[in-house]
Amino acid sequence: MLKNDAWIREMCRKHGMIEPYCEKLEAKGKISYGLSSYGYDIRVSDEYKVFTDVHNCIVDPKNFDDRSFVDIKAPSCIVPAHSFALARSVEYFRIPREVIGLCIGKSTYARCGIVVNITPLEPEWEGHLTLEISNTTPLPAKIYSNEGISQLIFLEADKECEISYKDRNGKYQLQRGVTLPRILTKEK
Repeated sequence: MLKNDAWIREMCRKHGMIEPYCEKLEAKGKISYGLSSYGYDIRVSDEYKVFTDVHNCIVDPKNFDDRSFVDIKAPSCIVPAHSFALARSVEYFRIPREVIGLCIGKSTYARCGIVVNITPLEPEWEGHLTLEISNTTPLPAKIYSNEGISQLIFLEADKECEISYKDRNGKYQLQRGVTLPRILTKEK
C-alpha cells in the first residue's frame, strides 16, 4: 500500500527514516522539497560528478575510470547538453524492512528535459541516495543545490521479505557521498 504523509512523518520522527527531515513542503523561491501528501521530495546536495569526454574514456560499470567525470562542489551545477551527472541526496535514509521506496523525478525539472533515474530504495537499505541526473536537451541545464530534485514514494508490503538488502550485505549499504558503480569481485 502507498504510504501517506502521516505515516512518513511518524517514521521520520520515531525511527529516523529520513534525516534531515523537513516537516512541510518548502517551496517559496525554491524547487520544492519536504513532506508531501503521498511522498517526500528530496534535495540534491552540492556535490556532483559531471561526465566528460575530455579523456575519451569508456564508461564501464565493471572497470570505472575516474577520468570519466569532473568533480564539482557548488551552489549549482551545469549539466552539459545530452550528458549527465551523478549527485547525492542531502538526506540520509533508513528504509524499514517491510517497505520499498521509489525515487521519481520532479515535474519542474522534467519540464526542462531533466530526468532523474528511477531508483529503488530496498528494504533495510541505509545511506545517502546517489542520483543520476540526465540532461536530454541540446542545451546546458542548471541544477540547484540544496533544493528539490526528486520525490520518494513508499510502498509497504503485506508481509516482510525473507532477505533484506541489509541481510545480504548489499554493495551500496551505508553509502555516503556520491557513490560510483561497484561490482562485487568475491563473496562478502
